Amino acid sequence: MTQSLTAGDVPALSITAHCLPEAWEKAVLAVWDNGLAVKTQYDKPDDPPSRDATVMITVANPFNEPRIHKNFPGGPEELEAYRQEVVAGIHDHWIDPAAGKWTYTYHERLFAYTPVENLRDANTPKPFQRVDQIAYIVDALAACDHTRRAQAITWMPTADPKTVDPPCLQRIWCRLARDEQGRFVLNMNTHWRSRDLYKAWFMNAYALTDLQRRIADRLSEKLNSPVRVGRYVDISDSLHIYGSYFRDAQIEIEKMRTTPFVQRSWESSHSAFKSMTEDASQKLDSDPDWYAKAKG
Repeated sequence: MTQSLTAGDVPALSITAHCLPEAWEKAVLAVWDNGLAVKTQYDKPDDPPSRDATVMITVANPFNEPRIHKNFPGGPEELEAYRQEVVAGIHDHWIDPAAGKWTYTYHERLFAYTPVENLRDANTPKPFQRVDQIAYIVDALAACDHTRRAQAITWMPTADPKTVDPPCLQRIWCRLARDEQGRFVLNMNTHWRSRDLYKAWFMNAYALTDLQRRIADRLSEKLNSPVRVGRYVDISDSLHIYGSYFRDAQIEIEKMRTTPFVQRSWESSHSAFKSMTEDASQKLDSDPDWYAKAKG
């Protein structure tokens, strides 16, 4: 998992897991135990340095059960709201950088990528048409099932460096392969510039792997052939646990080390998870801002 490093080297860690909650736990433990102590641009004066590493996480099948971690910071309602934000764009209407609001959502960058020069200027020229990059991935793989060009990006080098909160997700890359029976399998990699491991990783991975499933479904229709979800690889240049979270993280890390995994995970069919998720979905159908309003 680790390699011999000299002072000044950022640790490079590799993790493999059967399912998403196992991957999150292994990553938290690996970065906690082996991460570099380093300050961040978001620290308060009294915050201890974060723990940070470059990490590649391979999940054998992101829909293996259990799929849900009971103790990730958040809950089923927030998880459902975030999933819909990424795959369905329910919060794209929050994007209004000229008014000081959000500069992007991942859905907007992936499904309607439009590079500009100045996100904060409502009158900035928009010389390019919107690009649905997910549609491009589907079309590219349908046209050539062994292409290596099926990718989508989020970064706008013309504009994002000037913002205070640029996208963490940088790129999605997809490739089809065939299993022993000759059936198509959709493999997906995601590449991240920077990543909050403790509070964001699980929700990110849950939503992005649902996007992987949706791409597989669209490909299946286009190819008129089954396409199943394959392994998911998650690569972060900076995967970190913020010093401001250490107290909460240590409590959870102690549980990871001392209690059975089954006590901290749910299958997606668990009655409590299903009930809370379905209730959240209905409320979001009526008002996409429901969860944000409820959270205050």
